Amino acid sequence: MPVPRARQIVLAAAERRRLKQLAYSHTAPYQQVIRVRIVLDAAHGYSNAKISRRRGVTVDTVRLWRGRYADEGMKGLADRPRSGRPPKFTPVQVAEIKALACQLPAETGVPLSRWSCPDLAGEVVARGIAAAISASTVRRILAADALKPWQYQTWIFIRDPDFAAKASKVLDLYARTWDGLSLGDDEYVISADEKTSIQARCRCHPTLPPGAARMMRVNHDYERGGALAYQAAYDVHRARVFGRCSAKTGIVPFMDLVEQVMTQEPYASAKRVFWVVDNGSSHRGKAAADRLTARFPNAVMVHTPVHASWLNQVEIFFSIVQRKVVTPNDFTSLDEVEDRLIAFERRYNATARPFRWKFTPADLEDLLARIERHEQKESNLQQHDDCDHQPAVLDAAA
Repeated sequence: MPVPRARQIVLAAAERRRLKQLAYSHTAPYQQVIRVRIVLDAAHGYSNAKISRRRGVTVDTVRLWRGRYADEGMKGLADRPRSGRPPKFTPVQVAEIKALACQLPAETGVPLSRWSCPDLAGEVVARGIAAAISASTVRRILAADALKPWQYQTWIFIRDPDFAAKASKVLDLYARTWDGLSLGDDEYVISADEKTSIQARCRCHPTLPPGAARMMRVNHDYERGGALAYQAAYDVHRARVFGRCSAKTGIVPFMDLVEQVMTQEPYASAKRVFWVVDNGSSHRGKAAADRLTARFPNAVMVHTPVHASWLNQVEIFFSIVQRKVVTPNDFTSLDEVEDRLIAFERRYNATARPFRWKFTPADLEDLLARIERHEQKESNLQQHDDCDHQPAVLDAAA
């Protein structure tokens, strides 16, 4: 029987350059590099047996990739689609596993706060959904729908009955409008609050700077050096921060901050300066608004809704302070904390730009609609529960 002749490989200059780049690549997959080198050897006129010895593969492997490149070019060096192993679990079983993961463990009678993959695997077997299943298989099944029942986040349900009206006022100020009219050049919006309990934790051993293959290291043990509060007022449209530190929060420290801002230009001679604040004890209610206006007639206090201080832009600045200044906390004294905060404030003001506020009145309407749907759903469930219990009450009365 005649021996089949090796397929001839003829490369154009551009093809040869591309193949050589892959053949000596340090990032391309190893299998692809071997296949490309087989093709280059074939283009040099080497026999399949010689290529086999040069590349440490079988003659059949050389014949396979040589032939595929001759027929299909570069596409022929890719792996063919494979069907893979037949699925071990039916679509019904997969759906039941996902449904179980979407339930709270307490609702199913399991004494856990949240699911983990090993716990889910054990519960799947205990319920008879599958005879056996591993935690890694459960993880792959959940990953198909991006389900992560071991993660959680907290939230606060909006309870302020005037949420829509209060939030709309704040959003209008961020858009430089008030009562439907645009703010003038001599009108300003200040977002103010306090960051409480910034501690001076003196580490028992000095913090070690980062080095080669080593992150910064902070000693766990520390001595407490007290705590202070950082009061800050943020000009929303001019991106300027005015801050001061105090031993505690309260009406007096807050009014000291107001005094610091309102006695300097351009706020002292401004037509109106709107102060956006939350409902903390330092500036809560009508009494705080009257107190502010009595001291500075051109100042107007605007409160965010209850439990909605996320509408206050100064909170964004406080998050920056927490990440860049306070954490990790390693200060020898409160004076060092104060010096660091004030120095960072000057550094921030040198390059600051207004925040790109993305929560718009349209987003507010969407949020209110979702709250209304949620309340309607709760009301329907409550009525359903009342109907379920009513016959039992009537029977008992009879």
